[in-house]
Amino acid sequence: MEKLREMEIFVAIIDQGSFTGAAEKVGMSAGAVSRAINSLESRLGTRLLARTTRSVRSTDAGVSYLEACRKVLDTITDAEATIAADRLNPVGTLTISAPVLFGQRYVAPLVNAFALRYPDVRVNAVYVDRTTRLLEEGVDIAIRVGHLGNSSTFAIPLGFVQRRTYAAPAYLAEHGEPLHPRDLNNHYCVSFTGVSLPLEWVFYEAGSRLPVRLQPRMIVDLGAAAVLAAVDGVGIIQLLSYQAAPEVLAGKLKPVLSSFEPESIPVNLLHVERRSSSGKIRAFVEFVTGPLRENAHLQGMDTTAVRTSR
Repeated sequence: MEKLREMEIFVAIIDQGSFTGAAEKVGMSAGAVSRAINSLESRLGTRLLARTTRSVRSTDAGVSYLEACRKVLDTITDAEATIAADRLNPVGTLTISAPVLFGQRYVAPLVNAFALRYPDVRVNAVYVDRTTRLLEEGVDIAIRVGHLGNSSTFAIPLGFVQRRTYAAPAYLAEHGEPLHPRDLNNHYCVSFTGVSLPLEWVFYEAGSRLPVRLQPRMIVDLGAAAVLAAVDGVGIIQLLSYQAAPEVLAGKLKPVLSSFEPESIPVNLLHVERRSSSGKIRAFVEFVTGPLRENAHLQGMDTTAVRTSR
């Protein structure tokens, strides 16, 4: 029991970034947390944490031990959850990650509904525009927009999105509409680094890849700011279809160069295979998979057609 408590304290320090934060999380004093870590390091015969007056971080040995601790604690948590509840009454903490705009528009409403439906599940929702590492960061479920490499995760297909090129109607009225990707050299462009390379956009012509070099007027690394720049007429932009969906529906952005769009980009729900038997994960997967698969913006549908059908 003491060993498990020390593991829990160690993980809490890493997650909270401080001894004080860990003490609050595990319900102990900062002094007791410090003594527990000293005891753990003494028993293991190595330093797990590098401490300064301003920060605390894992040593190389600590990084390896952290993954082992998470596995042990997750196994215990899931075993207890399985005994205490089934899919109709899941318990425990569920950590979910998704890209910022995608999460805000499509995942957050489902997460909120899930939290109301299953009050015994504590939800930790992380919306970040980077690839989260499920095992290393303790993420149970990740919504991933993009092609997947080989990994120890299980992927559930949800749909796909397109990389499309957009411009504000006012911009097109003043500068004209490009008819071919190479025409972009005569236009102002905004590069969003979350979708395209800053100086090169990719199109397809007659089934062949067509890269176009650019000198963008603006380079942006935040999705909301990139969309706003395009809406304000700063220039033509490439976005993922879901990122521009509300602005297209509102008539603030218009797709251009549609016949040169690149291939579709898959959207998947990922979870770690060893956790697939967890009631909280099964419940969340079942709760969100259907609605997300039915979302028109994840099925490659033209948003203008969606607006007409409503």
